[in-house]
Amino acid sequence: MLSKKGKGHLAMLVANIAWGLMAPLSKSIMMFGAIGYLSLVSFRLAGAAIAFWVASFFIKREKVPPRDLFLLFVASLFAIVFNQAIFIKGVSMTSPINASIVTTFLPIITMIISAFYLKEPITFKKLLGVIVGGAGAVLIIVSSTQLDAGSSASNRNLMGILLVFLAQLSYATYFVFFKNFVEKYSPITLMKWMFLFASIVYLPFGQSEFMRIDYSTIPFSVYKDIAFVVLASTFLTYLMVPIGQKNLRPTVASMYNNVQPIVATIAASIMGVDAFGPLKGIAIALVFIGVYIVNRSKAASV
Repeated sequence: MLSKKGKGHLAMLVANIAWGLMAPLSKSIMMFGAIGYLSLVSFRLAGAAIAFWVASFFIKREKVPPRDLFLLFVASLFAIVFNQAIFIKGVSMTSPINASIVTTFLPIITMIISAFYLKEPITFKKLLGVIVGGAGAVLIIVSSTQLDAGSSASNRNLMGILLVFLAQLSYATYFVFFKNFVEKYSPITLMKWMFLFASIVYLPFGQSEFMRIDYSTIPFSVYKDIAFVVLASTFLTYLMVPIGQKNLRPTVASMYNNVQPIVATIAASIMGVDAFGPLKGIAIALVFIGVYIVNRSKAASV
């Protein structure tokens, strides 16, 4: 039987494995041409909202008072609308590898916000863990730069990188400010309302592009990728994140973000577009050592 912290670690690992596959899959979907970033985000939000509401019929109903519904609305803006819409737009303007570099800043952003808001001290051990884990994430990306060598100028656009960074800032804000609030409800109750609110806010912006798509021209492989992005990289991940929030300190939970570029690189190796060598093995070890060091910090205990 897993402890509370064990459940938190497993939840964040599963979430970030699925997220690690999202950037290359999203890029592949948008490169097909028929589906833009507005439509892809619409698929994610509406699809996840439907999935969470269906899942809610199989659990005990939790009453959410109006004040908490308002807080869930605000949480949905930071965790979903700003985060996902800005991230997908950023990925559409830069390469998945560049986006992966930026996502490794999440633990640092989270640590800084936690220090001010939660009064979570920045200990030497925690800082060391963040640096070690970040070094591993950067190393895995540096070892894969040959994949990005032929990218066009638009894929390296500074604006795309900036947007991905803003997405991380938005998510870190949600992660820290709503840590205590998410403990009141089950993950499904939280997410069914958050994705409903996110869909209501976002779908009007994506409606025009969404309605212009000629769905008959889209091959099954693209639909399969969309299904994975909706069900695994959205529904599953956002089901896991509240579990991580409840059982881990924000800095510890956010450290798992460094798993994402590792997953992307391993996936690329399996697909035959990248090679897995000793350098990548060292990078993977550094990431998990970093998570371990942060977790061992006294300030990281729940």
